[in-house]
Amino acid sequence: MRLVRFLLRYYPPGIILEYEQGSQTRTRTIDLLDLTERSNIYELVAQLQANEPLITPSKTDQVAKLLLKLQSKLSSPDKHHYNHYKTIRTHVLPVTNVSFNKSGSKFVSGSYDRTCKIWDTHKGQELHVLDGHKNVVYAVAFNNPFADKIVTGSFDRTAKLWSTETGKCYHTFKGHTAEIVCVTFNSSSTLVATGSMDTMGKIWDVETGVEMASLQGHNAEIISIQFNSLGDKIVTGSFDNTVAIWDVETGHKISSLIGHRGEISNAVISYDDTLIGTGSMDKSCKVWDCRSGQCLETLYGHTDEVLDISFDHRGKQLLSVSADATARVFDVGSYKCLATFVGHEREISKGTFNPSGKRVATASSDKTVRIWDINSGKCLQTLEGHSDEVFSCQFNYSGDMLISGSKDNTCRLWKDANSGKLAGAL
Repeated sequence: MRLVRFLLRYYPPGIILEYEQGSQTRTRTIDLLDLTERSNIYELVAQLQANEPLITPSKTDQVAKLLLKLQSKLSSPDKHHYNHYKTIRTHVLPVTNVSFNKSGSKFVSGSYDRTCKIWDTHKGQELHVLDGHKNVVYAVAFNNPFADKIVTGSFDRTAKLWSTETGKCYHTFKGHTAEIVCVTFNSSSTLVATGSMDTMGKIWDVETGVEMASLQGHNAEIISIQFNSLGDKIVTGSFDNTVAIWDVETGHKISSLIGHRGEISNAVISYDDTLIGTGSMDKSCKVWDCRSGQCLETLYGHTDEVLDISFDHRGKQLLSVSADATARVFDVGSYKCLATFVGHEREISKGTFNPSGKRVATASSDKTVRIWDINSGKCLQTLEGHSDEVFSCQFNYSGDMLISGSKDNTCRLWKDANSGKLAGAL
């Protein structure tokens, strides 16, 4: 093996090794999820050299400089201020979901008008109309980080796989007997998973379109589905109050996470595959050990249904948003509530961390998106302009742009005009 170069990954922090093995160029990623502003860089370099043969003593100074650059990025203040950039009237009927590709250069929207559309983010230009579903297109997803394919899930009981570049439909996945409400790719983009109101999840081969496994065991609709980063397990959340962990290869259930007393609103896996976070209509969140299936902690504080949850990029913090019009951030290590965000006038349906994990965006039925500071708990900005409920918000990879989707049939793009590009970031 011969090392070709190092690449930095800012979110979450890590170093990517590009190397040659035989005639092929390969990559290997070293996650640095515990890197902090106080980490001793040269001790960390020594640890990396002990575990990674490609990092030889001759590379010590180079690796140290990269780690210092990452450390500097972690310690730099987040000063993004978002201004309205574009309003895009995406569909003739309400939008159901929107999602960026990894870089944020494109986004995809699904709608009640039975179509999905691909957009150029910066130009606000429609690139392709993905037409073919016979009912509402409810769920959409890019195969990030590649972003050359899109999967859509529809109330017509089918999912479709599309080319991002041409808009061509590669496959129509048929087999569900009720509406499909959640879709996702595995990290290598070889598999698609779908979850349906027929109580089943299904796994499909991207290349052939063939059904690889049927996940049977829930007794109510599946409303969330996610592969772990290794791609060997999949997690489903259901209205039967439970979450299930499945073996991807066999489709067999590994364990059921039982403990919530209300319907599951979302189930998410931390970046390092060690934890599962769940939110429920029982007004609580839970954190589970992904390997053992044991509940590690129940997080209380909301006075109404928890409608969405998410981990930050490192898996160190958990965000919950609620019908009580508040959001909360919990430290996953201590399970303490770090901040409670109060200011929305109606329920919050969606919440997300920015890439640095220092800010949170929340989308609300009060027609606004709010940006919050995690350390102070203060609302930094209220993004106004939508004329109906805002149900979706998402940052791009660099954190200098935000997209919001609303029942007013529009997506609004919000941009920090003073922000530059992240040189060298992946």
